[in-house]
Amino acid sequence: MTKFTGQAVLITGASSGIGAALAREFARRGSDVVLTARRLERLERLAEEIRQRGGRALAVAGDVTRDGDMERVAAAARSAFGHLDVVVANAGFGVVGTVERLTLDDYRRQFETNVFGVLRTVWSTLDEVKRARGRIAIIGSVAGHLATPGSSPYAMSKFAVRALAEALGHELAPHGVSVTLISPGLVESEIRRVDNAGRLSDRAPDPVPSWLVMPAERAAHQIVDAIGRRRREAVITAHGRATVFLNRHAPWLMATLIRRFGIRGRGEPSD
Repeated sequence: MTKFTGQAVLITGASSGIGAALAREFARRGSDVVLTARRLERLERLAEEIRQRGGRALAVAGDVTRDGDMERVAAAARSAFGHLDVVVANAGFGVVGTVERLTLDDYRRQFETNVFGVLRTVWSTLDEVKRARGRIAIIGSVAGHLATPGSSPYAMSKFAVRALAEALGHELAPHGVSVTLISPGLVESEIRRVDNAGRLSDRAPDPVPSWLVMPAERAAHQIVDAIGRRRREAVITAHGRATVFLNRHAPWLMATLIRRFGIRGRGEPSD
């Protein structure tokens, strides 16, 4: 198990789900954590929880869709801990629906968070990570390997960050910086209860059976291991790995299964 003792880790989208679980896991392995998301009250509760366990944590409100926010968060991280070694671009949500029902603004909104938000995160922290010969992790998705009906905005955004991670990995290798693409399958998260405008539907049930969903803590352990080992990519969950493998080696079979069995992306949640 890779330790991160004395390293400072910045995590976007840290107020819930995978992001919050990653904060706990990095702190457990000895790192100082910088938590950012829009919901400051959640971040502060998580930061206090980490401090109660003997860790060091900083909560900073930030929105990856706003120019300047990530620079402010990065500056707060440097001020608090003096350096930045690991950056996890985790913030994201999913716009769903058929192409004929969606609008151009729906696609723009999706890309503003899931793609340009990742770029803002990388740009604002790149000098520090290069100085530390550190690590960057980009949270993609199995949907970045396989698109299903009704999921084109989300899949497009995750295909895009997969390309970004691949190119960035080559560009930063001479500087000693690793770039790890994380492609989760079905992991415990609020994402399936967030509508196309990015609003959480508190009372909406998770449309995925619980037995198919990996606990966020287990996923975080695997993700931090992959980042620590400087892996190029890690696909999280067994069904996620099977899906990526089949689509990579037998795309005709995946297409047949999707069409024959009417497999679709999830619907938009509502209260």
